[in-house]
Amino acid sequence: MVRRPALTHERIIDAAVRVADRSGLAQLSMRNVAQELGVEAMSLYHHLDGKHALLDGLANWAFTQIELPDPRQPWRRAMCERAEAARRVLALHPWTLGLIESRRSPGPALLRHHETVLACLRHNGFPVALAMHAFSAIDAYVYGFVLTELNLPFGTGENADEFVAEIRELLPADKYPHLVEMISEQVLGKDYAYGDEFAFGLELLLDGLERHLGRQP
Repeated sequence: MVRRPALTHERIIDAAVRVADRSGLAQLSMRNVAQELGVEAMSLYHHLDGKHALLDGLANWAFTQIELPDPRQPWRRAMCERAEAARRVLALHPWTLGLIESRRSPGPALLRHHETVLACLRHNGFPVALAMHAFSAIDAYVYGFVLTELNLPFGTGENADEFVAEIRELLPADKYPHLVEMISEQVLGKDYAYGDEFAFGLELLLDGLERHLGRQP
């Protein structure tokens, strides 16, 4: 008889991640996670109080996947690296988008992550209010970009030229001259990928924060 590894909180969360990756949060339940582990659902309750605790654990797990910035780094490099890391995790696990900031019982990894980001900003001269604004603006940009990227009508790696060819009859030049101009100059034949916009937008945001920081007394 093959003996299963002992059931632990970590194994339960790892199984929940697999269920969420495969089927989304709508299909996440104690029963489905138990099936993933090959155990009875009731055995999970020795480690978790229920689905709310399971979701708390998933939100905390997501922050274990995002590399922490070094508070001693220059803030721009640290925030840029963190934003890129967060984008990778959110894109790889789309179910995290609506979950990670929604929990009323934040876990230790989530709290440590937030503390470290704020420590980096404060160490680099950000007043408390500006550090809060920076944290909020960067996260809003990253989450919004990933949400848009995931919902585009053409997938990552798909040739944008093919998508444009499908909708060209909807874009007469006399009615949509600027759209046609943009597509002609920036997309067609340019190996365009929407994901390439991320770095430019992030730089604009960081430039704005840098200007605000320079105005501080």
